[in-house]
Amino acid sequence: MTRRISFALSLALLLGAGLRALDVQSAGGAAPATRLRFAISFPATRSAQPLDGRIILIVSNNDKQEPRFQNDVYNARTQLSFGIDVNGLKPGQEAVIDGRTPGYPLESLAQIPPGDYWVQAVLHKYETFHRGDGHTVKMPMDRGEGQHWNRAPGNLLNAPKKVHIDPMAGAVIRISLDDEIPPLPRPKDTKYVKYLQMQSERLTKFWGRPMYLGAIVVLPEGFDEHPDARYPLMINHGHFPREYRGFPPEPGTPAGTRPGSGQFFKDWTGPGFPRMIMLLIQHANPFYDDSYAVNSENVGPYGNAINDELIPYVEKRFRGIGEGWARGLFGGSTGGWEALASQIFYPDTYNGAWGACPDSIDFRQYETINIYDEKNAFYIDSDWKKTPHPDGRNYLGHLQATLEEDTRWEQVLGTRTRSGEQWAIWEAVYGPVGADGYPKPIWDPVTGTIDHTVAEYWREHYDLRAILQRDWATLGPKVRGKLHIYVGDMDSWYLNNAVYLMEDFLQKATNPPADAVVEYGDRAEHCWSGHDQSYWFRSLEKRILETAPKGADLTGWRY
Repeated sequence: MTRRISFALSLALLLGAGLRALDVQSAGGAAPATRLRFAISFPATRSAQPLDGRIILIVSNNDKQEPRFQNDVYNARTQLSFGIDVNGLKPGQEAVIDGRTPGYPLESLAQIPPGDYWVQAVLHKYETFHRGDGHTVKMPMDRGEGQHWNRAPGNLLNAPKKVHIDPMAGAVIRISLDDEIPPLPRPKDTKYVKYLQMQSERLTKFWGRPMYLGAIVVLPEGFDEHPDARYPLMINHGHFPREYRGFPPEPGTPAGTRPGSGQFFKDWTGPGFPRMIMLLIQHANPFYDDSYAVNSENVGPYGNAINDELIPYVEKRFRGIGEGWARGLFGGSTGGWEALASQIFYPDTYNGAWGACPDSIDFRQYETINIYDEKNAFYIDSDWKKTPHPDGRNYLGHLQATLEEDTRWEQVLGTRTRSGEQWAIWEAVYGPVGADGYPKPIWDPVTGTIDHTVAEYWREHYDLRAILQRDWATLGPKVRGKLHIYVGDMDSWYLNNAVYLMEDFLQKATNPPADAVVEYGDRAEHCWSGHDQSYWFRSLEKRILETAPKGADLTGWRY
């Protein structure tokens, strides 16, 4: 109880109005339990202009790798992190992390045992966006790394520094962010794999600055030898794919950087395999490594940008058939949700979705929380008990983290839904815009109290089971036979719970029947699919042959 209250006080101070007027130091309030401070600055040689962003300090007792790579809520050996916002931090000006600065997993510098530690700070840069909806927000823009604060090119940092820490000694430990994460090289095209980028008019209008969608296009065997062939399109949804490494290297590729050439490549180039275009989408954004491929009040109109701008662009350039009966989707985890959501939200645009271990598709089991009926996200409803909601397990059911821990970790990485992590992107995609222009929280990050008005917004707009049930009279005929779901019954993030509820609805749907497929893996963790990658392409081919309209081309691409 004492630890929870101390965190609540410190985080409330950090999130309160006082921080908005306090640009570069930790929030005010009661005197910290330690006089220990970290004073962090950057030289004018790194930026002559003031910078906005989030400074994240990592304190580690492990010298096996840089501290910035050692902070993870699901790792029992995670090291310590502390974070503050900076607004207009000038060269040479010091931002202070002290005993009032919230941390994870320890809540305060005051709790660090005296000893020698490695420390490293990163300034995760924010840009100012004047959005088309009238809001102005400060957010981190992806710079080609897939929205990771500890890898983002341009972020400032210091080389790991060994220091002695004693919370009772009251020392000031100064850190100068003398280094900068370098740009990433652009992957090169190969015979089979092409890299494209296009500016989206819709996203540019929404974010108030040029915004781009990337595409990794994997071409079928014989593409150049069959110039008159037009091909079906299969979208592989998932987390940010910086490059496609599933095929053999081109001649001259340096050893150590060569991708694999496994069974899928043998199938892809072998006889009898469906000749299709595979598309992997790069849609990292200011919130996360991808957009969830739907329209969102906070993230922007990514659904329409992908379906109305990017896909036609790719199909035109690479001779796609360009019809809904000749398109399919597959993916796992985030990609599993995206595949199913795209099929449901754009039912005529696709002819089948194969979603493995999808993120929660029924918010009555948002991992393990019923956001509609429960009062608190951190603890199971009870008059007397205080049992935490779990967040992460292994196939034996051993707990890796609690939801309260995960929320606290994300708040250290970024306030106002800017952590770049999982709970933040769900909140950004599914929720309405708050009065300050940032996503309106589904629950209070200090107390865990659920906002049921926000939950109702989620239900109406993004609860896939609720949407199917509400609109089955019109949606049912369009998605009949198109939904395929696969999940392990010991999914690491309890995602099987929502699948059970979705399956219950799909089984009861009769007018029309859903003709859906739901499969479970016994004792299987995240992300079980039950099939190899080639299966999805053969499944789409089978469905195309069974459902294509009269006169459709069913031979030109099946050489």
